[in-house]
Amino acid sequence: MSESTHEEEHTGLIKTPNQVFWVSMLAFALPIFVIIGLVTYFTSGTDASPGETNAAQKVAARLQKVGTVEIRDANRPLASGEDVYKAQCVACHATGVSGAPKFGNAGDWGPRIKAGYDALLQSALKGKGAMAPQGGGNFSDTEVGRAVVYMANAGGAKFAEPAAPAASAAEAAAAPAAPATPAPAAAPVAAAAPTATAAPAAAAAPAGGGDLAAGKAIYDSTCVACHGTGVAGAPKFGDKAAWAPRLAAGFDEVLKIATQGKGAMPPKGGSTASDADFKQAVEYLVNAAK
Repeated sequence: MSESTHEEEHTGLIKTPNQVFWVSMLAFALPIFVIIGLVTYFTSGTDASPGETNAAQKVAARLQKVGTVEIRDANRPLASGEDVYKAQCVACHATGVSGAPKFGNAGDWGPRIKAGYDALLQSALKGKGAMAPQGGGNFSDTEVGRAVVYMANAGGAKFAEPAAPAASAAEAAAAPAAPATPAPAAAPVAAAAPTATAAPAAAAAPAGGGDLAAGKAIYDSTCVACHGTGVAGAPKFGDKAAWAPRLAAGFDEVLKIATQGKGAMPPKGGSTASDADFKQAVEYLVNAAK
């Protein structure tokens, strides 16, 4: 073997100063472009959260109230399991959409019944899968439990319906003490005047609209079960393409359909809210899709 052949065997790919320059440039620049590409890829796919579809909604989401206070009649009779089912659960469980066990289907309910009533109740109160938490919604935990028993028993279970919670000893002791200090007869008459004049002012406030806090609360407790994921043909929250044909008909038509129900959606989506508050919920959905 000649000396020239031996030298070629030990010679690398870089043979000229020009090649050394370009290899050095690539070794420096290529990692930078790779890092920039990775950062762009991972940051460009971030989804906007509900309420941030436009600047106005983003500001409204940041300035919205921390919470709302709702006054309910604590002495009203508890709703039956059937009533709660028809008002709150029928939208998904009647047809079995989004993995919900279909009402009366023993095959769907069998594995769930084996888990026991307590497990079913916790799933209903805390939410599971596409089902939003029902605890703290339009019905009490006991009423939600009655609905669970109603649906499970229709699927083959033999659970006992939960009874109304007994009044605490403190409440029982305080009950007869209430009328112990009667007020003077003239005091209610004097106080009645400002109360009567203040009532119309308070009632007139919702007429102006604009406060969507009540609407968001109704959406979070009732409407999100279907509109949050778009199940059963429900237009998904913030999906402009899905809402466009509906918005073209006008807000009044959207409100009418939502109030009367359509397809798998029961009237008012199963909500027991007042017409004024439910209208705010529809406005909240519509504004997010504009």
